[in-house]
Amino acid sequence: MRWTRLLAVARKEVIQIRRDRRSLGIVLIMPVILMLLFGYGVSLDLKHLPVYVYDQEGSQQSQDLLNHFQASEYFHVIKAVDNYPELVRAIDSGKAAMAVVIPYDFSLQLTRGGAVNVQAIIDATDDNTANVLIGYTQAIISGYSEDVQLDWLQRHGGQQLQAPFSVDSRTWYNENLESRAFIVPGVLALVMSVIGAFLTSLTIAREWERGSMEQLISTPVTPLEILLGKLIPYFVIGLLDVGVCAAIAVWWFQVPFRGSVLTLLVSSALFMVVVLCMGYFISVVAKNQLAASQLALVATFLPAFLLSGFLFSIEQMPAAVRVITYIVPARYYVAALKKLFLKGTPTAMLYAELVPLVIFSFVLALLATRAFHKRLA
Repeated sequence: MRWTRLLAVARKEVIQIRRDRRSLGIVLIMPVILMLLFGYGVSLDLKHLPVYVYDQEGSQQSQDLLNHFQASEYFHVIKAVDNYPELVRAIDSGKAAMAVVIPYDFSLQLTRGGAVNVQAIIDATDDNTANVLIGYTQAIISGYSEDVQLDWLQRHGGQQLQAPFSVDSRTWYNENLESRAFIVPGVLALVMSVIGAFLTSLTIAREWERGSMEQLISTPVTPLEILLGKLIPYFVIGLLDVGVCAAIAVWWFQVPFRGSVLTLLVSSALFMVVVLCMGYFISVVAKNQLAASQLALVATFLPAFLLSGFLFSIEQMPAAVRVITYIVPARYYVAALKKLFLKGTPTAMLYAELVPLVIFSFVLALLATRAFHKRLA
């Protein structure tokens, strides 16, 4: 391998990137756009959900219950109605995610000390939101019930009952339970997939389409020098984009970074080698830019989005799908990112993520090297 030939191929690829505005736009703008879109546009936190109420009694006790809903940051009581059909129309039209109906004998049931029924109508077109609403509602009703029981005991001279045990919960790593801290680190895997596989999938295919492959083959440059020369510019660009995205995550979105910067660079470099070699292999096989770009998106971006644990928990997937995730390199990179950002996991404890990336890098680099042959047929 001659360094002069390798650098000449790399220089040619850099010139091609500068001339290709589409590639340059993807390299410079796409990482920032993805970070902002996922940072602001994707949130699993459900707060200030619109609620309609129908208080059939209008007593002090019923209003006290509704105040518990209004005081919660998860609910926003936007309107009180005086009839049931208007409540139904609010749910049907999407103006309300939930409706609370307090019966006309609410105070009487409290006085008798029996079970008190309060109706909650929930829009379950989004099952995840519906389940969260049910949990929030049950928590508020439970808190109100404890207040009522305590008040009844005080008024009747009884002693306060102590629970046999209590749970003192503490949240680690993501203390404020913000979904942004969970989502934003994983965006780096999506950025790497786009920069790496998508752009490198065009390298060899572009040479075939433009008729310059004959000239490249006629030179003494070796297949390994072509591989390294074409991938090195994208490798450097990918690491620079990782630095930009990490800076946006930490300083703009206030996502904590507790791990080692060196470990972040090493894991990112390994994943970059994986996606670069995958894109190069696709480019060699496809020999067409459109087909290569589509294959690259299917092979890298979609698995990184759906099967890496970026948004959807792998543990909750069906068993067959969980098995498939083990051959998705982004799974290990996303896991490493979340541990580095949120937990600050030492490098010695990341072997379960780094070792598979090393294996993927070696295998895909071998495939990419063997795929290209210096012949026209």
